[in-house]
Amino acid sequence: MQFTQPRLKGLTVVLALAATITIGLAGCSTTTPNPQSTSIASDTPKPSLYCGEECAAQLELTAVPASVQCEVGVSWSATSFPYGAVSSQQIPDHAANWFPGMTVTVTDGQNDAAIQSGQVDEMIAQGIDVLIISPRDSDALAGAVDRAVAAGIKVIAADRAVNTEVDTYIGSDNVEAGVVSGENIAAVLGDGGKLVELAGSLGASPTIARGDGLRTGLEGSGVEIIDSQTADYDQAKGLTVMQDLLQKYPSGSIDGVYTHNDQMAFGAIQAIKEAGREGEIQVFSIDGEDKALEYIQSGEMQSTVGYPLVTKESVIAAAKLCSGEPIDERITLDSTLIDSSNVAEYVGVSPQTE
Repeated sequence: MQFTQPRLKGLTVVLALAATITIGLAGCSTTTPNPQSTSIASDTPKPSLYCGEECAAQLELTAVPASVQCEVGVSWSATSFPYGAVSSQQIPDHAANWFPGMTVTVTDGQNDAAIQSGQVDEMIAQGIDVLIISPRDSDALAGAVDRAVAAGIKVIAADRAVNTEVDTYIGSDNVEAGVVSGENIAAVLGDGGKLVELAGSLGASPTIARGDGLRTGLEGSGVEIIDSQTADYDQAKGLTVMQDLLQKYPSGSIDGVYTHNDQMAFGAIQAIKEAGREGEIQVFSIDGEDKALEYIQSGEMQSTVGYPLVTKESVIAAAKLCSGEPIDERITLDSTLIDSSNVAEYVGVSPQTE
């Protein structure tokens, strides 16, 4: 069954799709889009294959792409993580490919809510028409979003929700992704299974939702979560946190580890290998990175739940808002369990590259 998800300090990518490129933020730099690295495949605005029939219908654009004229600001929580890095590149690339009258400014919040909030304020002052934001913290960025709305700016919450009113929130259902993984964990580990959890950044909406979803999916299974530690969605932290857990719980005490993203899973796998305990601990994750698919094929990961990029959907939504077209408050992409039984189907079109 398929369910309907080097640190670039101070990075700001500004792409002007008219004759000249203008920079409205202090300390900005410019880059040239690289379609070969970002899966640009069509000159026609089209959502990803993880955007099902309902999602695609919600994003149907009435306006002629060449008629879309506006300035879009993209505020990403951090580009030090693959999801943020790829998203920050793909959004301006898709805009360049589809909407020649759309100017895109991208900022890197450096995983700091105060920095990200200040960058949003600068883009408001710059006079953007639409803000696409993936907040570092759902509460901490609410004020900045409120200021954008007060300035007449349309707001798209992409990937992560923000705890205030926006025009639309686009992303997979993080709770559902956790449920899908939890149900799979229950089936694999069975009654009496011992599970540790590597959670994401405290306060981030996916962290809360993926943790809640896991617990819902495990209800009645007999699987016990014996420990839960924060590893901040970071591979290096995933390594150190898992090393500590392996020291705390000797051989035979842990049957599985659930990580809130693939990056932490990669760190956990390294720790497990270094401890010589790969034969006893199953690794379950969320995201669907290419490397995760490789690990599933090699047997080093049991599964991941696809959490798709929302770059294509965000750009099309921005075009709709720029054109004055209505848009639904929630647009949901698919959450798909990927394990050894179906991993071959997703190689080359993984949720985090398509």
